[in-house]
This record gives sequence, C-alpha cells and structure tokens, in this order.
Amino acid sequence: MVLMEDVNNYWDNSRYQYCTYAERLLNELILLNEKVKQPINMYEVKKGIYYAKKYHGSQMRQSGEPYYSHPIEVAYMLAQYTALEIPRLFRTDMIVTALLHDTIEDTTLTEKMIAYIFGSQVASQVQDLTRVKPYGKISSAETLDLLIQQKKYDVALIKIFDRIHNLETVGIKSPEKIKEIIEETVIHFVTLAIHLEIPTITKQIIELCYQHLSIKHSLLKQWKIMVKDDFQFPETTSQNEVAQIYNQYLLGS
Repeated sequence: MVLMEDVNNYWDNSRYQYCTYAERLLNELILLNEKVKQPINMYEVKKGIYYAKKYHGSQMRQSGEPYYSHPIEVAYMLAQYTALEIPRLFRTDMIVTALLHDTIEDTTLTEKMIAYIFGSQVASQVQDLTRVKPYGKISSAETLDLLIQQKKYDVALIKIFDRIHNLETVGIKSPEKIKEIIEETVIHFVTLAIHLEIPTITKQIIELCYQHLSIKHSLLKQWKIMVKDDFQFPETTSQNEVAQIYNQYLLGS
C-alpha cells in the first residue's frame, strides 16, 4: 500500500513550489469558487497538482514545456467552462481527474494508488481516460467512443478539453500528423460537442482545426463558413453527417 505523502509540507517547501501553471489554476479556482454554490476543495486540487508534477516529473512536451503544464491547463479550461456554463460539473473530482488524466498511461502512478489517495471515483475516471486497456492501446477516438457508449459524458468533457489544449500546440507536428489529428477531431470530438449542445466549445474546436489546416495544408477557405457566428449544425447531426461536412469543407470533395 502506498503511503500518503505530506502534501502540505511539499507545497510549502518543495523546490517545485513556484509554478506559474499551478498558480494560475489556483488563483482562478479561488475566483470561481466565489461564483458557485458548491466550491471546489482547494486542498484536493493541490494534492492533484502535487501528484501530477511528481509523477510526470521531467517529462517534456514536444512544444518544449514541462509535461505537467498540459494537465494543469486542461484543468484550468475545464474549471472555467463548467463553473460558468455547467455548474453541476464544477466538481472537485472532475478537476483532480483532469490533473491526473495522463498519469496511469504515462507514469508509474497506478489506479490503485490514485484510489488510495483520492478515492475510487477519481481513480475510475482517470482509468476511463487511459488509452492503455487490458486488450491493448486504443486511439483517442476509441477512448471517446467508449465514454459515449457508457454515457460518461462528464468524463468525456475532460477528454474534449484535453483535445482542445493539444490542438493549441499541434502546429509543431508534421503536416501529415496534423491532418490525421484534425480528421479525428472533426469526426469524433465535434460530433460529441454537437450532441452535448455545447456550441461555444464546438466553435472553438472547429476554429482551432481550421487554423492549423489553413496554415499547414492551405485547404479550401470555404470551411470558414463553419465558424461564422450564424452557422448552425442541424440538431440531429450524426457522425456520418459530420464526416460528410469534413469531406466537403476540409477536403473539398
């Protein structure tokens, strides 16, 4: 059994004490807590930051930033959106899950350890977001599809913000990889955002996709129609219909 670490002592005295990413998140949560009926437990969030930083350690993103900056930024975006748009999802377990969402997949932190430290709900949600399954590693799209099948839409929202933050730095990848990521995003993530009726997020994803495609691939400018303020997807838009939209506006076919 893993021993609980002295998080308060770590936070006060660790060489990792100063972190602009963590400071930004914590300051935002303090402000958001004043606007909601059910405030976030700041101690649990500090624990989440601690373990994210401890276990991601010296891992780096391709963008050159420390890897732990990614889950902290995902938690920040999730907190902002849920507090203002879906207060019932502005939950401590959601923020902590966002902070730890890559730990089982990319570090030595295990589901059992997370359950001991944060409880079974957080551990289960982090496992749901993990692409490494008992039968092998699956794609992000397959992970999202599983969450939808299991009606775990709250956890799927974390996956959406994970994708949004990754899209913000996707420009460092090869044109071929960017195209692959954009296609997966439009067909799977945009479809879910439409069905969850979160238009601001849908628009944000599409704008990011278009931005990188226009820079790297010089595809048809027609796709801008999808991000005009007055553009509306049909309420019954299906995954196949989104694929058709992708082919029409992104590929020009």
